[in-house]
Amino acid sequence: MKDLVEIINPHARRSITLRGLLGSLWRNKRLISQMTKREVVGRYKGSAMGLAWSFFNPIVMLAVYTYVFSEIFKTRWVGTAADESKAQFALILFVGMIVQGLFAEVFNKSPGLIISNVNYVKKVVFPLEILPVITLGAALFHSLVSFLVLIMALFIFKGSVHWTAIFMPVVIFPLIVMIMGFSWFLASLGVFARDIGQFTAIITTVLTFLSPVFYPVSAVPEAFRPFMMANPLTFIIEQAREVLIWGHLPDWTGLSVYMLTATVFAWAGFAWFQKTRKGFADVL
Repeated sequence: MKDLVEIINPHARRSITLRGLLGSLWRNKRLISQMTKREVVGRYKGSAMGLAWSFFNPIVMLAVYTYVFSEIFKTRWVGTAADESKAQFALILFVGMIVQGLFAEVFNKSPGLIISNVNYVKKVVFPLEILPVITLGAALFHSLVSFLVLIMALFIFKGSVHWTAIFMPVVIFPLIVMIMGFSWFLASLGVFARDIGQFTAIITTVLTFLSPVFYPVSAVPEAFRPFMMANPLTFIIEQAREVLIWGHLPDWTGLSVYMLTATVFAWAGFAWFQKTRKGFADVL
Protein backbone atom coordinates (compact mmCIF):
# COMPACT_ATOMS: atom_id res chain seq x y z
CA MET A 1 0.00 0.00 0.00
CA LYS A 2 2.89 2.36 0.78
CA ASP A 3 4.33 1.95 -2.73
CA LEU A 4 0.89 2.61 -4.24
CA VAL A 5 0.58 5.83 -2.25
CA GLU A 6 3.97 6.95 -3.55
CA ILE A 7 2.85 6.39 -7.14
CA ILE A 8 -0.50 8.18 -7.00
CA ASN A 9 0.48 11.00 -4.63
CA PRO A 10 2.87 13.48 -6.27
CA HIS A 11 3.67 15.01 -2.86
CA ALA A 12 4.64 11.73 -1.21
CA ARG A 13 8.22 11.33 -0.07
CA ARG A 14 10.24 9.66 -2.82
CA SER A 15 12.51 6.83 -1.79
CA ILE A 16 16.18 7.44 -2.49
CA THR A 17 17.38 4.03 -1.35
CA LEU A 18 18.81 1.37 -3.61
CA ARG A 19 15.74 -0.72 -2.83
CA GLY A 20 13.55 2.18 -3.91
CA LEU A 21 15.49 2.44 -7.17
CA LEU A 22 15.04 -1.24 -7.99
CA GLY A 23 11.43 -1.15 -6.82
CA SER A 24 10.60 1.71 -9.15
CA LEU A 25 12.15 -0.08 -12.12
CA TRP A 26 10.23 -3.27 -11.31
CA ARG A 27 6.87 -1.55 -10.79
CA ASN A 28 7.15 0.37 -14.03
CA LYS A 29 8.73 -2.35 -16.16
CA ARG A 30 5.75 -2.59 -18.51
CA LEU A 31 5.59 1.17 -19.00
CA ILE A 32 9.35 1.27 -19.61
CA SER A 33 9.04 -1.48 -22.23
CA GLN A 34 6.17 0.21 -24.05
CA MET A 35 7.75 3.67 -24.09
CA THR A 36 11.13 2.31 -25.14
CA LYS A 37 9.49 0.59 -28.11
CA ARG A 38 7.72 3.84 -28.99
CA GLU A 39 11.00 5.73 -28.72
CA VAL A 40 12.76 3.33 -31.12
CA VAL A 41 9.94 3.19 -33.66
CA GLY A 42 9.30 6.93 -33.43
CA ARG A 43 12.84 7.77 -34.48
CA TYR A 44 12.28 6.25 -37.92
CA LYS A 45 8.58 7.01 -38.28
CA GLY A 46 7.77 8.25 -41.76
CA SER A 47 11.10 7.23 -43.31
CA ALA A 48 11.07 4.88 -46.29
CA MET A 49 13.68 2.51 -44.85
CA GLY A 50 12.32 2.53 -41.31
CA LEU A 51 14.30 0.44 -38.83
CA ALA A 52 16.69 -0.55 -41.61
CA TRP A 53 18.45 2.74 -40.90
CA SER A 54 19.63 1.26 -37.60
CA PHE A 55 21.64 -1.26 -39.65
CA PHE A 56 22.70 1.19 -42.36
CA ASN A 57 24.05 3.95 -40.11
CA PRO A 58 26.73 1.94 -38.24
CA ILE A 59 27.93 0.32 -41.47
CA VAL A 60 28.40 3.71 -43.17
CA MET A 61 30.19 5.25 -40.19
CA LEU A 62 32.42 2.20 -39.89
CA ALA A 63 33.38 2.45 -43.54
CA VAL A 64 34.14 6.18 -43.27
CA TYR A 65 36.25 5.92 -40.11
CA THR A 66 38.12 2.91 -41.44
CA TYR A 67 38.96 4.69 -44.70
CA VAL A 68 40.11 7.86 -42.95
CA PHE A 69 42.29 6.18 -40.34
CA SER A 70 43.68 3.28 -42.36
CA GLU A 71 44.08 4.95 -45.76
CA ILE A 72 44.65 8.66 -45.08
CA PHE A 73 46.31 8.61 -41.65
CA LYS A 74 47.85 5.14 -42.26
CA THR A 75 46.99 4.14 -38.69
CA ARG A 76 47.94 0.67 -37.47
CA TRP A 77 46.92 -1.03 -34.26
CA VAL A 78 49.86 -1.37 -31.90
CA GLY A 79 50.56 -4.98 -30.97
CA THR A 80 48.87 -6.61 -33.98
CA ALA A 81 50.57 -8.50 -36.75
CA ALA A 82 52.46 -6.59 -39.38
CA ASP A 83 50.12 -7.90 -42.06
CA GLU A 84 47.07 -6.54 -40.31
CA SER A 85 44.29 -6.15 -42.87
CA LYS A 86 41.93 -3.21 -43.23
CA ALA A 87 39.13 -5.55 -42.17
CA GLN A 88 40.95 -6.38 -38.92
CA PHE A 89 41.49 -2.70 -38.20
CA ALA A 90 37.82 -2.00 -38.97
CA LEU A 91 36.64 -4.66 -36.53
CA ILE A 92 38.87 -3.36 -33.74
CA LEU A 93 37.67 0.16 -34.43
CA PHE A 94 34.03 -0.84 -34.54
CA VAL A 95 34.08 -2.32 -31.03
CA GLY A 96 35.18 1.02 -29.61
CA MET A 97 32.57 2.85 -31.66
CA ILE A 98 29.76 0.68 -30.30
CA VAL A 99 30.69 1.33 -26.66
CA GLN A 100 31.32 5.03 -27.21
CA GLY A 101 28.09 5.40 -29.19
CA LEU A 102 26.01 3.88 -26.39
CA PHE A 103 27.48 6.28 -23.85
CA ALA A 104 27.27 9.35 -26.10
CA GLU A 105 23.64 8.84 -27.11
CA VAL A 106 22.36 8.71 -23.54
CA PHE A 107 24.79 11.33 -22.21
CA ASN A 108 23.79 13.90 -24.85
CA LYS A 109 20.04 13.34 -24.56
CA SER A 110 19.82 13.31 -20.77
CA PRO A 111 19.89 17.08 -20.09
CA GLY A 112 16.77 17.61 -22.21
CA LEU A 113 14.69 14.69 -20.94
CA ILE A 114 12.60 16.60 -18.40
CA ILE A 115 12.45 19.82 -20.44
CA SER A 116 11.07 17.95 -23.46
CA ASN A 117 8.46 16.14 -21.35
CA VAL A 118 6.93 19.04 -19.42
CA ASN A 119 3.46 17.48 -19.69
CA TYR A 120 4.62 14.57 -17.53
CA VAL A 121 5.81 17.01 -14.88
CA LYS A 122 2.80 19.32 -14.70
CA LYS A 123 -0.31 17.57 -15.95
CA VAL A 124 -0.16 13.96 -14.85
CA VAL A 125 1.37 11.90 -12.09
CA PHE A 126 4.19 10.11 -13.84
CA PRO A 127 7.30 8.23 -12.60
CA LEU A 128 9.78 10.73 -14.00
CA GLU A 129 12.73 8.62 -12.89
CA ILE A 130 12.06 6.15 -15.71
CA LEU A 131 12.65 8.69 -18.50
CA PRO A 132 16.44 8.13 -18.44
CA VAL A 133 15.81 4.37 -18.42
CA ILE A 134 13.69 4.68 -21.57
CA THR A 135 16.41 6.66 -23.32
CA LEU A 136 18.96 4.05 -22.29
CA GLY A 137 16.70 1.28 -23.57
CA ALA A 138 16.47 2.90 -27.00
CA ALA A 139 20.24 3.40 -27.08
CA LEU A 140 20.77 -0.25 -26.12
CA PHE A 141 18.58 -1.33 -29.04
CA HIS A 142 20.79 0.52 -31.50
CA SER A 143 23.92 -0.81 -29.82
CA LEU A 144 22.52 -4.33 -30.12
CA VAL A 145 21.97 -3.80 -33.84
CA SER A 146 25.57 -2.59 -34.20
CA PHE A 147 26.74 -5.60 -32.22
CA LEU A 148 24.89 -7.94 -34.61
CA VAL A 149 26.56 -6.14 -37.52
CA LEU A 150 29.91 -6.73 -35.82
CA ILE A 151 29.19 -10.45 -35.31
CA MET A 152 28.28 -10.80 -38.99
CA ALA A 153 31.47 -8.99 -39.97
CA LEU A 154 33.54 -11.31 -37.77
CA PHE A 155 32.04 -14.33 -39.54
CA ILE A 156 32.63 -12.78 -42.97
CA PHE A 157 36.22 -11.61 -42.47
CA LYS A 158 37.54 -14.06 -39.87
CA GLY A 159 35.31 -17.07 -40.47
CA SER A 160 34.36 -17.47 -36.80
CA VAL A 161 33.61 -15.71 -33.53
CA HIS A 162 35.56 -16.35 -30.33
CA TRP A 163 33.51 -18.22 -27.72
CA THR A 164 34.45 -15.52 -25.22
CA ALA A 165 31.97 -13.22 -27.03
CA ILE A 166 29.31 -14.67 -24.70
CA PHE A 167 30.81 -12.48 -21.95
CA MET A 168 29.99 -9.26 -23.79
CA PRO A 169 26.77 -8.65 -21.79
CA VAL A 170 28.79 -9.08 -18.58
CA VAL A 171 31.38 -6.60 -19.83
CA ILE A 172 28.87 -3.97 -20.91
CA PHE A 173 26.50 -4.19 -17.93
CA PRO A 174 28.66 -2.15 -15.49
CA LEU A 175 28.82 0.63 -18.09
CA ILE A 176 25.02 0.54 -18.41
CA VAL A 177 24.73 1.05 -14.64
CA MET A 178 27.26 3.89 -14.77
CA ILE A 179 25.39 5.54 -17.65
CA MET A 180 22.19 5.51 -15.61
CA GLY A 181 23.92 7.46 -12.87
CA PHE A 182 25.09 10.08 -15.37
CA SER A 183 21.62 10.25 -16.92
CA TRP A 184 19.78 10.89 -13.65
CA PHE A 185 22.27 13.60 -12.68
CA LEU A 186 22.12 15.32 -16.08
CA ALA A 187 18.34 15.04 -16.44
CA SER A 188 17.94 16.94 -13.18
CA LEU A 189 20.69 19.49 -13.84
CA GLY A 190 19.27 20.17 -17.30
CA VAL A 191 16.11 21.57 -15.72
CA PHE A 192 17.94 24.15 -13.62
CA ALA A 193 20.85 24.93 -15.97
CA ARG A 194 19.90 24.86 -19.65
CA ASP A 195 23.53 25.23 -20.77
CA ILE A 196 24.23 21.69 -19.57
CA GLY A 197 23.10 20.36 -22.95
CA GLN A 198 25.80 22.36 -24.73
CA PHE A 199 28.39 21.24 -22.22
CA THR A 200 27.62 17.52 -22.64
CA ALA A 201 28.10 17.77 -26.40
CA ILE A 202 31.64 19.06 -25.80
CA ILE A 203 32.34 16.37 -23.20
CA THR A 204 31.32 13.51 -25.49
CA THR A 205 33.49 14.88 -28.29
CA VAL A 206 36.48 15.13 -25.95
CA LEU A 207 35.87 11.66 -24.52
CA THR A 208 35.70 10.20 -28.03
CA PHE A 209 39.31 11.17 -28.68
CA LEU A 210 40.48 10.54 -25.11
CA SER A 211 39.08 7.01 -25.19
CA PRO A 212 40.82 4.07 -26.88
CA VAL A 213 38.38 4.11 -29.79
CA PHE A 214 40.90 4.85 -32.53
CA TYR A 215 44.03 3.68 -30.71
CA PRO A 216 44.99 1.25 -27.91
CA VAL A 217 45.92 2.33 -24.39
CA SER A 218 49.43 1.01 -25.05
CA ALA A 219 49.93 3.84 -27.56
CA VAL A 220 49.46 6.46 -24.83
CA PRO A 221 52.61 7.71 -23.06
CA GLU A 222 53.07 6.09 -19.65
CA ALA A 223 52.71 9.39 -17.79
CA PHE A 224 49.23 10.00 -19.22
CA ARG A 225 47.78 6.50 -18.79
CA PRO A 226 46.37 7.11 -15.28
CA PHE A 227 44.27 9.95 -16.75
CA MET A 228 43.25 7.67 -19.60
CA MET A 229 42.12 4.94 -17.22
CA ALA A 230 40.04 7.47 -15.26
CA ASN A 231 37.85 7.76 -18.35
CA PRO A 232 34.78 5.53 -17.68
CA LEU A 233 34.87 4.29 -21.29
CA THR A 234 38.48 3.12 -21.39
CA PHE A 235 38.26 -0.06 -19.32
CA ILE A 236 35.01 -1.22 -20.93
CA ILE A 237 36.27 -0.65 -24.48
CA GLU A 238 39.46 -2.55 -23.74
CA GLN A 239 37.55 -5.42 -22.14
CA ALA A 240 35.08 -5.57 -25.02
CA ARG A 241 37.97 -6.02 -27.44
CA GLU A 242 39.49 -8.68 -25.22
CA VAL A 243 36.40 -10.89 -25.43
CA LEU A 244 35.32 -10.07 -28.98
CA ILE A 245 38.52 -9.58 -30.96
CA TRP A 246 41.33 -11.30 -29.06
CA GLY A 247 39.34 -14.17 -27.53
CA HIS A 248 40.53 -13.57 -23.97
CA LEU A 249 38.53 -13.86 -20.76
CA PRO A 250 37.51 -10.57 -19.15
CA ASP A 251 39.30 -9.07 -16.16
CA TRP A 252 36.92 -10.25 -13.45
CA THR A 253 38.57 -8.23 -10.70
CA GLY A 254 38.48 -5.06 -12.75
CA LEU A 255 34.85 -5.61 -13.73
CA SER A 256 33.91 -6.21 -10.09
CA VAL A 257 35.52 -2.96 -8.97
CA TYR A 258 33.93 -1.09 -11.89
CA MET A 259 30.52 -2.58 -11.07
CA LEU A 260 30.75 -1.58 -7.43
CA THR A 261 31.76 1.97 -8.38
CA ALA A 262 29.02 2.17 -11.02
CA THR A 263 26.37 0.97 -8.56
CA VAL A 264 27.31 3.62 -6.00
CA PHE A 265 27.36 6.29 -8.72
CA ALA A 266 23.97 5.22 -10.12
CA TRP A 267 22.49 5.21 -6.63
CA ALA A 268 23.84 8.73 -6.02
CA GLY A 269 22.40 9.89 -9.35
CA PHE A 270 19.00 8.42 -8.52
CA ALA A 271 19.02 9.99 -5.05
CA TRP A 272 19.94 13.38 -6.52
CA PHE A 273 17.14 13.11 -9.07
CA GLN A 274 14.55 12.17 -6.45
CA LYS A 275 15.66 14.97 -4.10
CA THR A 276 15.54 17.67 -6.79
CA ARG A 277 12.41 16.61 -8.69
CA LYS A 278 10.16 18.64 -6.39
CA GLY A 279 11.55 21.79 -7.99
CA PHE A 280 10.98 20.72 -11.60
CA ALA A 281 7.42 22.08 -11.82
CA ASP A 282 8.41 25.44 -10.32
CA VAL A 283 11.20 25.94 -12.87
CA LEU A 284 9.27 24.65 -15.87
